[in-house]
Amino acid sequence: MLLRCFQEEFLEAGCDEAGRGCLAGPVFAAAVILPEGFFLDGLNDSKQLSHAQRELLRPVIEKEALAWAVASCDHEEIDKINILNASFLAMHRAIEKLQCQPQYLVIDGNRFKAYPQIPHSCIVKGDGKYLNIAAASILAKTHRDEYMTNLHSDYPHYNWQQNKGYPTISHRKAVIEIGLSPYHRKTFNVSDPQLNLFSKAV
Repeated sequence: MLLRCFQEEFLEAGCDEAGRGCLAGPVFAAAVILPEGFFLDGLNDSKQLSHAQRELLRPVIEKEALAWAVASCDHEEIDKINILNASFLAMHRAIEKLQCQPQYLVIDGNRFKAYPQIPHSCIVKGDGKYLNIAAASILAKTHRDEYMTNLHSDYPHYNWQQNKGYPTISHRKAVIEIGLSPYHRKTFNVSDPQLNLFSKAV
């Protein structure tokens, strides 16, 4: 069973991102502060849930959280500062947008660039341990999925409605055959050898 938060002494925000491994589109991040006594049946790491489950949980999280915010770094920023730094920046932007300032941050993963004047802890697989990080993972994922689905109609060849920009075999083939869209990350290389290796792995 997931705990609500990492510590109880200070007002805490859970933070997570979505889209680090994608070939196209922004990386999204979310920050969520949950109220005392919060519990939501089924809330877990977004990767453990179906699309339908995430979509059902999202409005409940947004309604019941003390504060929540979602932010992003686009593909051009990712190419400029690299995906790791872009993930940190997206989290900072989400934290900055919160309607009430947290006194402590918990970050999913093992690395983070400290946010000014707010202490933090990095929690490996934190989205499967703490409800506030799990909630952030769901908001980041669902908001990003919505963004990529909206782009799909303008660039249907890449099937972003289905793959959301992740490097599926069909997405890689489309990049190799058609070329990059304006939303692809130019520093994320796709080549025939990568495609062959990926096909064998799948």
